[in-house]
Amino acid sequence: MKFALDDEQRLFGNTLDKLLSGSGVPDTGRAWAAGEHARGIALWRALAEAGVFALAVPESAGGLGVLPVELVTAFRAVGAHGVPGPYAETVAAACLLARLTPAGGWLPGITQGTTVASVAIPPDVPYALDADAADVVLAVDGRTLRHGVPAAMRPSLDPARRLFTVTPGDVLASVTSADVTAAYDLGVLACAAQLSGIGERLLAVTVEYAKTRQQFGRPIGEFQAVKHHLANAFVALEYARPLVYGAALAYGTADFSREASAAKAATADATYLASRIGLQVHGAIGYTDEYDPSLLIRKARALRGAWGAPSAHKARVLSSLSGGGTDSPSHVLAKSNIAICE
Repeated sequence: MKFALDDEQRLFGNTLDKLLSGSGVPDTGRAWAAGEHARGIALWRALAEAGVFALAVPESAGGLGVLPVELVTAFRAVGAHGVPGPYAETVAAACLLARLTPAGGWLPGITQGTTVASVAIPPDVPYALDADAADVVLAVDGRTLRHGVPAAMRPSLDPARRLFTVTPGDVLASVTSADVTAAYDLGVLACAAQLSGIGERLLAVTVEYAKTRQQFGRPIGEFQAVKHHLANAFVALEYARPLVYGAALAYGTADFSREASAAKAATADATYLASRIGLQVHGAIGYTDEYDPSLLIRKARALRGAWGAPSAHKARVLSSLSGGGTDSPSHVLAKSNIAICE
């Protein structure tokens, strides 16, 4: 089956790419890592004005309803430029808030970009990302949705991903297992889309670098071994991208959990491969904070484990295909004995 974006979807993606290309995102990410959020919040609001968060908010709360293909298109751009902030977490939070009666003023604020949200869904999402910058932090505590009270900050492989432990606070509402799974799956899809964008941007940057870096009087991109590595990354990313859009098309069906997990597993592995090859081709410069692609390399490694490790999502897909149904994320992780870390 061939899938292609329509003209409006391509225009949306191109518009976001142009917006982010001229926004100084790398320096914004460095400031965010230092706990300085002003530039990141300004960019957050600019993306909200472009309609990014409205894609995850019901029309009754001022959004556009959940438009998964457009959401994937937006998050691929967010990933490709390494935008810092709890983007996937806000999407998942919006999914949970949409199930509350009433949802309060948070959903309109998310649509408008005036409310930054984060969420902890133990054990799968044990930390609230960027809780220090969030206006609302949600904590899933069994079948209860509570205010989350940020506590200690934990280290991350990506300094711009500021992880906080959360203590459950005041009760907001009761939630069902289906509510939690729906929010988790949408967060998984958003994370997979970010990874897809990161991987493709890293590969493009690495190919350009291989054309200019010279060894033995020749660009290293002319060496067969380097070509093979780059081709392997290209093939992995090309196979992963359709799974992301396939999961978007499965939104609202019984297959969505399985398809979201398949997309996350494939993009995590493909992007991690692209980041490793990128680091090898760049050499020592790939480690330096001043070199912008290094920010994407770190983010690729951190997002590989965020919203569930690849092994957990593969187990989830296998459980579904073997006739056992799609387990809840916590059930799969418990059976797989998977430790989540960034």
